[in-house]
Formats: sequence, structure tokens, C-alpha cells
Amino acid sequence: MSKEIRQLEPKAVWNKFADLNAVPRPSKKEARVIAFMLDFGKSLGFETFKDEVGNVIIRKPATKGFEKRKMVTLQSHLDMVHQKNNDTVFDFDTQGIEMVIADDWVKAKGTTLGADNGMGVATIMALLESTTIDHPALEALFTIDEETGMTGAMGLKGGVLKGGILLNLDTEEDDKIDIGCAGGIDITAKGKYKERSTPMGTVSFELNVKGLTGGHSGMDIHKGLGNANKIMNRILFLGADKYKLRISSINGGSLRNAIPRESVAVVSVKKTRIKDFEKDFEVWSNTIKEELCVTEPDMVISLSEAKKPKSVMNFKTQSKLLKALYTAHNGVYTMSAAIDDLVETSNNVARVLVEGGKIHIGCLTRSSVNSSKIDLASALQSAFELADCKVTLSGDYPGWNPNPNSAILEVLKAQYKKVFKEEPKVVACHAGLECGILGQNYPDLDMISYGPTIKGAHSPDERVSISSVQKFWKFTLDILKNIPE
Repeated sequence: MSKEIRQLEPKAVWNKFADLNAVPRPSKKEARVIAFMLDFGKSLGFETFKDEVGNVIIRKPATKGFEKRKMVTLQSHLDMVHQKNNDTVFDFDTQGIEMVIADDWVKAKGTTLGADNGMGVATIMALLESTTIDHPALEALFTIDEETGMTGAMGLKGGVLKGGILLNLDTEEDDKIDIGCAGGIDITAKGKYKERSTPMGTVSFELNVKGLTGGHSGMDIHKGLGNANKIMNRILFLGADKYKLRISSINGGSLRNAIPRESVAVVSVKKTRIKDFEKDFEVWSNTIKEELCVTEPDMVISLSEAKKPKSVMNFKTQSKLLKALYTAHNGVYTMSAAIDDLVETSNNVARVLVEGGKIHIGCLTRSSVNSSKIDLASALQSAFELADCKVTLSGDYPGWNPNPNSAILEVLKAQYKKVFKEEPKVVACHAGLECGILGQNYPDLDMISYGPTIKGAHSPDERVSISSVQKFWKFTLDILKNIPE
């Protein structure tokens, strides 16, 4: 299907996107895409280098007549979120993304697409390669590891960048201009438990929660989507309370920035209580499905008999764990009082792994207000410590404070209205953009974020609008022609 993708307009962008998606580029494993980008910049004869953490910088001189305009730093991240459906056979470490066209959308076959932030990267590559587009001096900044720690942006030292304006191409709705974002912090809880032999006279079952929508734990957190970890915990809690259900293992979710779509648990129940348990399981499942019927129409909650495991959690630890996970806040915590309809603080209970005597829980807390972020993180820490887990807070990164008086914002607003005959929406978002981090070492850099429409980011439903990419490209070319001196 890559041939059909390459024929889409603008071909310059789609060809670069196809080239990029042929290179495996998971977060923290970006060696191949870094080499790919270094080779690309050097092949064009431009100043190209890698900083000490792995970010790639490429500089292109201004075209004739634009030499006096401010240098523009174009910024996108090289890594992508790796998620796939359970029934999709795919190796992200060795395979390129398999893309398909569906009406006005480009998506992948059962995996994430990498449009976040591959469309931004491809657009910058197309601008660097072009010999016909008018523009001021360009500085391309390709950061690494945005999705799992923002270590590329954090590691970029002051004095490296030369641009006076930064265009971050990582916003996912084409009628919005972003001027602010949330910061974030990772909460990791780890514990140990004593295993007990699976009780005699029990039957074992595998519980599955799957078919959920999933999505971006920042951009989609307000949509009322189901969280597979919380749904599974609710069922386990009810089963343990009424039937003394015993847990052997739980495996739910994956990445912190992805709303969990699937969870599986292996449990054991007394033979004498099986029929009643099965009836109640159906009632509990139907109740949850009814509650989430609008946002999760394809959710499946199933129960099937399983091979009897050798061991289960001791009941005391199990009880504490289920209560802690029930207590752990998931979803929107507070809405912003300063900006209408903006989520201020949220949490995603992203990962729950229980097996072999070990407990691992991973959350990502986001907020545009640092004190609120720490408040919620402390609440989560308290809940997990009450379950005898050791809790660490890490990966703390700042938000990006909105600047409504930004000069480049005025340029984008004026050009958007001129080109598209309507006003753009000037917003702040609940996702984590790199602008706030970059602004720490570059406080005078005038920053803005925009991009094409991308739906379902961080899930196998990720897709990018073809017509929106055309709009985004047109807007970008117009912005570059109107950069001030």
C-alpha cells in the first residue's frame, strides 16, 4: 500500500512519511531513525549534527529575498508510541509500519500509525528537501524519546538552537493553534507478595477485558473512555468480596501515555460457588457495559475456564492491592478555572502487572498547574503505600505557560483567517508538548504549536486525515512566507 500512500497530495510530505515509517522508531530505541535523519541532512549538503543525547539538528539557509527574516526552528519528535491489537502479529523492533487508505484517512494495519509525530517530521523533511519553496533560514530540531520521558527536550542544552521562532508541529486538530500544555509526572508502585498454593477444590478462570477504544492519555482523558485496568479491578474486587476469589496474575495496559485497552487476569473460585459466580459475573459485566455503552460500544468482558495455576496471591496482600487500585483516581481530576473546557489535572492508571510474587503499577499524572499535579501524585502515592508498595515519582516535566501576546501567534491567527476565511481556535492542551521544556533553556524563543488532524493517537485506531494534511501543508507554506524580519 506504500505506493498508494506515495501518490497522495502533497506528495513531498507523504513520500517522506512513507520513508520514515519504513524505519522502526520506538521510544528509547531511536538509533536507526537518528542515523536515518543524519544521513538525510548530510545528503542535502546542510549543516547536520547530533547533540549529546541524540537530538538531530539540520540547518538550511534562507531562500533569496528571505535572508533578513528571523530564523525559524521547526520541531517534531522522532519516536512513536508502539501499540497493537492482541491478534495482530507485528514486531515493532524490526518491521516498518503497514499503512492503508480508508476514505479520507490513512491508518495502519492493527498497529499505531506513527502520524504522531511522524507527520510533523515528514513535513520538515519535505521543506528541507524542497528547491522551490520560499522560506527564511530554517533550523530543524528532531527530538528523541518524547513519548516516554521527553528526555530529548530535557537534554537539549542552551546555546544550541539559533532560531528566534519555534514552530512545534505536534498538535492534532487542524483548526487549533496551541499556546500552552500540561506538565506531567510518572508514578510507579512496586510491591512483593507471598504466593500460596492454589486452594484445593477450586476452579480457575481467565478474565478478559478487551475491545476498548484506548487513546491518548492527555488529549482523550476527558472523553469518558473505559480504562481496562480499572474495569478489571472492579470485577476482581466484587469477586473477592463475595466469593473469596483468589488472584494468580493480572496483566493490563502497557504505556503510560496510552489509555489501557486490554487486561487479562487468572483467578480461582471454589467449585461449590461456580454457578453463582458465573451469574454474578454476567450481571457485573452487563452493568459495566451499560454504563459505558456510548463510549465503549465494542467492549468485551469475558470469562473462560483456564488451566489451574500453581499459586495465588496471599489474601491479605490481594485485599490491600484491590482496595488501593479502586482508590487510585483515574481520569479528569480538575478542570481549569482559567481556560474554558481545558482539563487542568488528570491521571491515567496505565499499567497493572501482578505475577510471580511481584506487583508493578504505572501511572501518568498530568496538570497545567504544578501544585495540583503534585497534589494528585501524592494522593496516588498514599494509596499505593497503604498497600505496602514502594512508590517512586519520576520523569517530572513542566507545562508550557500560555503567552497570549506572542508575536508569532498573531502571524498564525492572521494568516489562518486570510487563507481559510475563518478564525482559528487558540487553545492550550492537556497533552505534554516539548515547548515547556525547551522554554527553560530558551526563554526568549517565541513558540507556537499546530498540526494536521490526527485521531486515536497512541492506539491502533490512530489515523490522519488526508485533506487535513493538505490544509496543514498549505498553512505551513503561508506561515513561512510571512515570518517577520
